Amino acid sequence: MTELFANVDWADIWLATLDTLMMLGGSLLFTLLLGLPLGVLLFLTGKRQLLEQSAVYNVLSFIVNVLRSVPFVILLIVMMPVTKFITGTSLGVAGAIPPLVVGATPFFARLTETALREVDRGIIEATQAMGATTQQIIFGALLPEARPGILAGATVTAITLVSYAAMSGVIGGGGLGDLAIRYGYQRFETDVMIVTVVLLLILVQILQMIGDRMVVHFSRK
Repeated sequence: MTELFANVDWADIWLATLDTLMMLGGSLLFTLLLGLPLGVLLFLTGKRQLLEQSAVYNVLSFIVNVLRSVPFVILLIVMMPVTKFITGTSLGVAGAIPPLVVGATPFFARLTETALREVDRGIIEATQAMGATTQQIIFGALLPEARPGILAGATVTAITLVSYAAMSGVIGGGGLGDLAIRYGYQRFETDVMIVTVVLLLILVQILQMIGDRMVVHFSRK
């Protein structure tokens, strides 16, 4: 085993894994906090919805589409001045989180909007008939009914953030991606590359398993 992974420094691997988990946790938290209300707003202002506002929907939809269409590697580079202004650095875990959030928030917002659109319109009409306010409809009917779809979207977003976090290694974002690029690619240390890829695959599988179980659990309710 030692000969097969002669170039692997397991202490560095451990630290890089922690950095990746920190990037994932921090960016996922802010993505959910920003993407969920944005997705709800997109849904509510859409055609034939509770707060139909074509102008607002078109502006939000345009911004979301623009941000989703920018390749993440380019977004990392473009956002470096903004990231440095916000966090004081464009490197490491702190430097990677802002572009991760900007890249993933519109993605999750669209998934949230889609989940809300799948809610049976009869439920909304029934709550309206009972005199429920818009706030009560959102928190008492829409979000609970769309919860499995939103959780599935959050799982997909988390897995996307793992790949984004790995890509942030291109600009020195830290984590397993940075390790894979610096050692696995630039120094041709194949064993380091293999270890980092396997760890990323394991992380994705764990996230998918947790997400699937949560979706099943709340679908039964």
